[in-house]
Amino acid sequence: MTQRRLHLNAFLMNTGHHEASWRLPQSEPHAHVELGHYVELARIAERGTFDSLFLADSPQLWGSVAQRPAGALEPLTLLTALATATEHIGLIATASTSYNSPYNLARRFASLDIISGGRAGWNVVTTAGAEAARNFGLDAEPAHAERYARAAEFLDVAAKLWDSWEDDAVVADKAAGVWGDDARIHPPRHRGRYFGVEGALNVPRSPQGYPLLVQAGSSEDGKAFAARYAEAVFTAQQTVEDARAFYTDLKSRTARAGRDPGHIKVLPGIVPVLGSTEAEARANERILEDHIVYDHGVARLESLLQLAPGTLDLDGRLPADLPDESAVEGAKSRYTLVVELARRERLTVRQLIGRLGGGRGHHTFAGTPEQVADRIESWFTQGAADGFTIMPAVLPSGLEAFVEHVVPVLRARGLLRTEYGPRQTLRERYGLPRPANQYVTPGTPAPALV
Repeated sequence: MTQRRLHLNAFLMNTGHHEASWRLPQSEPHAHVELGHYVELARIAERGTFDSLFLADSPQLWGSVAQRPAGALEPLTLLTALATATEHIGLIATASTSYNSPYNLARRFASLDIISGGRAGWNVVTTAGAEAARNFGLDAEPAHAERYARAAEFLDVAAKLWDSWEDDAVVADKAAGVWGDDARIHPPRHRGRYFGVEGALNVPRSPQGYPLLVQAGSSEDGKAFAARYAEAVFTAQQTVEDARAFYTDLKSRTARAGRDPGHIKVLPGIVPVLGSTEAEARANERILEDHIVYDHGVARLESLLQLAPGTLDLDGRLPADLPDESAVEGAKSRYTLVVELARRERLTVRQLIGRLGGGRGHHTFAGTPEQVADRIESWFTQGAADGFTIMPAVLPSGLEAFVEHVVPVLRARGLLRTEYGPRQTLRERYGLPRPANQYVTPGTPAPALV
């Protein structure tokens, strides 16, 4: 029997996931818009035989530019450049279903998949926040359920577009003067609640058929959406018990949706802070915490909790009368995670900001390479994860330290590949099938891959 192996995904975020990472002497404050920085990171992750790398995105300028490097290069554009600088690693971009159209986005992901030789992935987000809504002519963000309903139709239309060319539609018969077979082109002619899309995509079907479909919401709507569509899920839990409960619930939902639970990979985020000794790791963590500007943290926390500016006291605890998650239209699952963390550990606002500074609610762990490997192996073997989204606190040094010191430990334990082997698509690397074309195989559910 083949040993089950970890999937590793590198979440690349400008100078690192810790909000104060840019203030360290070794950090470059302008790295977030330097192609060379991302090429270096991609190559480091590829040296560590990661399955994929991931870029977050949102169609808005978040918060105050005083806090940390702000803004980001458009991820599909950046990943197209990284496709030419790498050979094996998957390339996952975040894109919103609330503020895009299916035709343009389906074309862009198909193009990235072709350029990269089948390494494209799409992190499907619905985009919370009134700020983004106002950038697209709306007075307020659509309701949570409304965003997910739109996302479901968006995915259905995108699948029709990716399937609108059969794999053998290009004949290229020079003698007969026939380049393609019109009978193998299938215009969607879709008319729905949110979208009307008439014609076939103007790019052939890509190597993977569809990009790897990724999702990151953990609300009830988010989990229902993931069970129907997602093939990899980024998630945030603070304890192995919570992670195991999420894992079991999502796999069960996926089975009830008529899909193979093995075809959805759960990849919790972890922010490793490394040191050669535990004391050194703790010291490195304190250095980052000492560089936090708490005024920024308070403003961000008040925004997340939907509190008026000036509500929170740094040395007090969260108000007792915060609204229930059901009343939140923004990032529901992150709201609940933060509130539960503060309540469970009886944290002051100052302590909570310190805990959130490194990973915004993701599991942060300071320790030696062996201790970090132990934590990863523990969650993996206890049914809490199929792999991990590695979120280095500082970049590039944190990713390089993980690859140089943690990856060898995981390899020695038989948990991680030692080399990539033959060229594979991103789907193949995650052990997922290439989707059947719904027009060739009538009745094929799309894009739920069964």
